[in-house]
Amino acid sequence: MPLPFLTADRAFEDAADTALPFDDRDQWRRPYRPGPYRVGAAALLLLLASYVLFASVIIAAAGDTSAASVCGGIAVLIIAAALRLLRMGTWVSARGLRHVAFLKTQTVPWNKVVTARTVQQPVRWLGLPRTVQGQALILVRRDRQGEQTTLLTSHNGDFLGRATAFDRASDSVEVWSEEYRSQR
Repeated sequence: MPLPFLTADRAFEDAADTALPFDDRDQWRRPYRPGPYRVGAAALLLLLASYVLFASVIIAAAGDTSAASVCGGIAVLIIAAALRLLRMGTWVSARGLRHVAFLKTQTVPWNKVVTARTVQQPVRWLGLPRTVQGQALILVRRDRQGEQTTLLTSHNGDFLGRATAFDRASDSVEVWSEEYRSQR
């Protein structure tokens, strides 16, 4: 017995990756969804923060407000780290390309982009020091000719085990790069 809601749900999932025609291209957008490893790590951090907040409430009820405020401050730092972890990635808009890392954000206008291309090279596995053979989306800038910035890799928290998602995301960033470099 076919279930129509499954068909509609599947069609919705396929259409979720394409931009809508009325979307504002001047708004910063990530051309892919955060991966399961990144979302899972952020969820674990938020779970830890809930325990720390609960501990700060218990400490405050016991009467030690200075220790409770320290626990509350630690919980706020854990929540901020989880939110920053979810914000990490490559973002595009009509104004340029933005690479958001955990501690820094780098924005490059399209007129300073020479090329964004996918290359086969050793990449870091989940951001750890161990390297494996994979693909990386490389950005070459006009003002820094000898330097290449790695925007996405096939083995980071967003794309590990999701090769087709990496291909779609890298193709999308390359298309944005070609389109807006030619206009500026």
